[in-house]
Amino acid sequence: MKTKLFYFAQFLGFIILFYVLSLASVAGIIFPFAFSMFFALAWANQKVWILSPAYLIGSICAYPTLQNAICALATVLVLVLPYYIHIMCKKGMKKWELFVYLAISQSASITFQVLGGLNPILIVVNMITALLFCYVAISFFEPLLLRKSAFKFSNFEIVCSAILLVAFSAGLDNFYFYNFSFLKLFACFIILVFNYIAGARMGILVSSIMALGTLISSNNPIYFAPLILWALFAGVFSTKYRIFSVAGVIVAELICGFYFNTYYSYGIIECLPVLISSLIFFFLPSKWYQEVKILFTSNSQNLAVKNLINRNREILHRRLDNLSEVFFEMNSVFKRLIKSEMSPEQVKEMLYNEIRSTICKNCSEEKHCHRTFSADTKKVFEEMITIALEKGRITILDLPSYLVSRCGKGNMLISEINTLTSQYRNYSQLVGNVDTSKLLISDQLSGVAGLMRELASEVEPILTFDNSKEDKLIDELAFNNIACTDAVVYDKDARTMVVSLIVRDEDVEKTRLQSVVSKICGSKMAIFESYPSSRAGLTTVNLKTAPRFDCIFGIALQNKSGSSLSGDCHSIERLDGDKFMFAICDGMGSGGEAHDKAETAIGLVENFYKAGFDNEIILSSVNKLLNLEKDEMFSTIDICVVDLKSGIADFVKMGATSSFVRREDGCEILESGALPIGVIQEAKPLIKKVVLSEKDFIVISSDGVNDAFGSDKDYRDFLLTIKTTNPQEYAQAIVDKALANNNGYAVDDMTCLVVKIF
Repeated sequence: MKTKLFYFAQFLGFIILFYVLSLASVAGIIFPFAFSMFFALAWANQKVWILSPAYLIGSICAYPTLQNAICALATVLVLVLPYYIHIMCKKGMKKWELFVYLAISQSASITFQVLGGLNPILIVVNMITALLFCYVAISFFEPLLLRKSAFKFSNFEIVCSAILLVAFSAGLDNFYFYNFSFLKLFACFIILVFNYIAGARMGILVSSIMALGTLISSNNPIYFAPLILWALFAGVFSTKYRIFSVAGVIVAELICGFYFNTYYSYGIIECLPVLISSLIFFFLPSKWYQEVKILFTSNSQNLAVKNLINRNREILHRRLDNLSEVFFEMNSVFKRLIKSEMSPEQVKEMLYNEIRSTICKNCSEEKHCHRTFSADTKKVFEEMITIALEKGRITILDLPSYLVSRCGKGNMLISEINTLTSQYRNYSQLVGNVDTSKLLISDQLSGVAGLMRELASEVEPILTFDNSKEDKLIDELAFNNIACTDAVVYDKDARTMVVSLIVRDEDVEKTRLQSVVSKICGSKMAIFESYPSSRAGLTTVNLKTAPRFDCIFGIALQNKSGSSLSGDCHSIERLDGDKFMFAICDGMGSGGEAHDKAETAIGLVENFYKAGFDNEIILSSVNKLLNLEKDEMFSTIDICVVDLKSGIADFVKMGATSSFVRREDGCEILESGALPIGVIQEAKPLIKKVVLSEKDFIVISSDGVNDAFGSDKDYRDFLLTIKTTNPQEYAQAIVDKALANNNGYAVDDMTCLVVKIF
């Protein structure tokens, strides 16, 4: 029921609109407004089945002649038929097509004008004016009907609204009922509203615009003085109490009518429109004015929201900073929990005392051995313990002749030493694993603390919003037929500007969007994300300053001859902050087991980097995790993290082969270093920073490729001979050469990753 009432109210509103615009003219000769508004509203997604009958009724009521009815019917048919043809063909109507249909729709009207002897120049002017007015109406209604009253008008939309108000006032100038002026009824109400919600200056401006409409229509400035005087009196008496503005307008009208004799005739009928509109203004609820006021005060509301954002960032900064201190303290606690390992001498002493208390305690020779010859006996026992710890166990052959000749418990001694040393090795491994786990947790706590401190530093600066750029963006985008309902511009840091726009879904893919934003911001901007807005039909588009560099990459792979699965794994990931991570992990050997080990390592590295951890913490943690497995399967890690903003690359290696940076004037070798990952707990990665330039090539590869060249120098010399600028062809050429060096046989798995900087 509500929907039907809404459509009926909309239908009546359109009838009134088309009736008034049909009366509107330029000097009573040119009538371009009604039919151009009809086409504009159809373009702005208003229901054609409501618009069409409303236009017919409104225009025919304005001029009830057969000629006008034929012209109106022709106008409707030329819009409706193509409209539904486009729907059936599932092909959207272009704006230029709409303007073509608009021009064709006036064929009947132009025919009657020519037959009536109208000057051809006036016919052309009428058509040009109609096309321009249609463009203005589209520019106003399309974004307005899309966003309702959620955001402030752009400057361009304000100009368009002023033109529409001029046309509407021109029509109202001819709308009378027994000297009852509907222009005065409408103008008085509008002046009071604008004066109340936007101030006296806006009231005067609006009154001048409406007065201009009456001047264009009738070439008579009769309404200039009354309308401006209403605005002046409303502004002078304007307070938070609306009654004073109402009284001011009524007084101004009475002065114009009775004192200055502004009108041709004046009486109660002529005064009635001002009284009625003043009463309507006075009795409308304040809530209605507050909703309308949003259109003119959204800047201040946005300012409040922006201040709130900065306040929340400040609170978040403090909390993250405090939380980072908690994790740093937890890191210290876990490090203190780690037990220091016993020295070899302490281990031997402990096991010696244990053997003496078990084997020798009840022996009749105990005093003789451990008192008379205590030094020699202890030395012999420690030597046997050392052999057992190193070899895993001792046998009768490991007993010295000195002990065999004197001790009758040789077999018991051998068994006890083997048992104790085995138990100690198991215990030592368990304690080592526990300590490794504690150290791993400690590293993670330190990493989380560092991340939180970094996040805290990111949200510490107060965001500086650029209101002037925001207004310019909305205006410029509207001029380029991109309806932007809101824009936010701020500096994220010294090198990065961020722009957030809310636009129509169909505007997201327009190439002009990025070019307009780049032009207003004064630097190249790139879209980094877009997602649906909270309102249907709108999308939020976020752009930021494009990085100084970009990169493309290629990768070439070759399994070891005879192996179906490669022991090499690679990863290419885009990280936050305009960074790229390129990594190759080479599992020891080839086949499934090596592949699984490499895949585990590369997966851990990849996820740690995406989380934002530091290079050393990442590889230290991954190394400890893999070291816990104790499976004697190791992996090399070769990582290159490229910062596209600064043009700096971090090369991080653990047991990996040399990498290369091929420049226009040479080739730099980045030599290998550090142990493979998972060998020892405290292995440290080799990290080197390299400044990149445009047209540089980064080459990282597994040992299957590097070993095929014999030496780094031979590898470098070959890179200097490659002429292609395509990184995929570059990588493939390297692998092909590596295979050729081994007569087409792949001795090991081969992976080559090439990155081109531009």
